[in-house]
Amino acid sequence: MGMIQWPDGYGSRVLDEVDSTLNEAARIAPELAGPEWIMAHRQTAARGRRGRAWSNPEGNLAATLVLFPQEPPAIAALRSFVASLALFDACVAVCGRNEGFELKWPNDVLLNGGKLAGILLESSGRGPRIGHLAIGIGVNLVDAPSSEMVEPGAVPPVSLLSSTGARVDAETFLTFLAAAYARHEAAFTAYGFEPIRTAWLNRAARLGEVITARTGNSETTGTFQTVDAQGNLVLNTSRGRVTIPAADVYF
Repeated sequence: MGMIQWPDGYGSRVLDEVDSTLNEAARIAPELAGPEWIMAHRQTAARGRRGRAWSNPEGNLAATLVLFPQEPPAIAALRSFVASLALFDACVAVCGRNEGFELKWPNDVLLNGGKLAGILLESSGRGPRIGHLAIGIGVNLVDAPSSEMVEPGAVPPVSLLSSTGARVDAETFLTFLAAAYARHEAAFTAYGFEPIRTAWLNRAARLGEVITARTGNSETTGTFQTVDAQGNLVLNTSRGRVTIPAADVYF
């Protein structure tokens, strides 16, 4: 694990305790002049997707990146893939190996088949422009939530420490993550989604295999064919090709 520089143009604030870094992002966004990473050592009201509680033991990473995208909302939201790639790179950098790391659509990082990290996007603003985009990121650096915290059928949580033996503190990991994010963000703004999409698919879990996507009370099972130019999941099913914009995926 070599030394890494904090990226130019990105602010940073590290808090001892906060309700949630996503909440803090919403509070401070109006006063920010540019991109800002917010990290907290403790969160008292962390949350995951669709309002589910997110277990955040101390020593794990809880951070949110606040951005001010110029693109329409649908394009700006593709930054979940940018963040996934950055997380993948940061994990590889701190561990010194890439075996076992995979990306699970839409925005989880897996390690040896277990969930290591998750991403949650929130945005403000109405109409064609976004006020701010907040990318919330949780990484199980030292401790994984107990399996009782996990929904039935979901992948079990794992930690970086237990799975790889790599011990890294949250502030160090954040520096690796911020540097990797800045690199992929520059590519995204210069070249669009296509190179991000290609790189993401090269790291995708279960590509070419049968998976199940659940949305609300419906589910679709099929072969994971690709992610399309809009970031949708594309499955080949008995009814033909199905494009899914948002879902929870089960293996």
